[in-house]
Amino acid sequence: MTATSAELARLRGHSLRIRQHVVDMCALPDGGHLGGSLSVTDILTVLYFAVLRVDPLHPDDPDRDRFVLSKGHAALALYAALAERGYFPVTELAGFGREGGKFLTHPVRAVPGVEAPTGSLGHGLSLGAGFALSARLAGRESRAFVVTGDGELQEGSVWEAAASAAALRLDNLVVIVDRNGFQQSGATEEICPVKSLAARWESFGWAVTELDGHDLGALALALNGAPWKRGQPSAIIARTVKARGVPFAEGRWQSHYMRLSERAHARARTALARTGDRDD
Repeated sequence: MTATSAELARLRGHSLRIRQHVVDMCALPDGGHLGGSLSVTDILTVLYFAVLRVDPLHPDDPDRDRFVLSKGHAALALYAALAERGYFPVTELAGFGREGGKFLTHPVRAVPGVEAPTGSLGHGLSLGAGFALSARLAGRESRAFVVTGDGELQEGSVWEAAASAAALRLDNLVVIVDRNGFQQSGATEEICPVKSLAARWESFGWAVTELDGHDLGALALALNGAPWKRGQPSAIIARTVKARGVPFAEGRWQSHYMRLSERAHARARTALARTGDRDD
């Protein structure tokens, strides 16, 4: 079902606030993974506010959908999305990176709403496949969603999980590839190029679609419509922009991890305010 203009406006509002939280956390003493958190923001917005069957008041509901952020370095966006969704007060985000706190650089189970600790790249899809298989064996209708980075796909364990999920016909499993084109040290296509990422997923037995990862309507339509083919897991190649919304950091591998100075923080906040009404 196509999202209405009111629904899209609501999603844009959540997306803007999540981005604001991300840049605020990157202005804290230790900084944070800015680029990958902002590239995945719209994906998480749609998941948590238009797709996932979850209830912050009952976070352990056995019938809930599961979400795994395999690219765990984008934890800032996940923390912000969980706070906006009501898992814990937004004010707690100010504790990011604080010694003895629960908001670490990568997600941990101590944070309400986090299903599994991630950040050792290449393992999230295996976790998602496990959640999907468990739901099927228990006779539950819940789905499992996994977000990976495109650089992360250089890990062989991703493709082992992809092959297994297809062999097991896990059509309640969806992977979204955050295709921002960069990894920690440069452009993915310069470090380890992939000529056709969609064809690679299809060769492993997945149903695949490609879309603009900042198009909230397209994301909602694709994610709510999965599985597109019975008996096949679904893969979305989401084309995104690293550090989306912060012009001085957009599309640069150097934005992978940044500690925003007071001036840079103010510039980032101003840029987000100016683009807050943009229809993505």
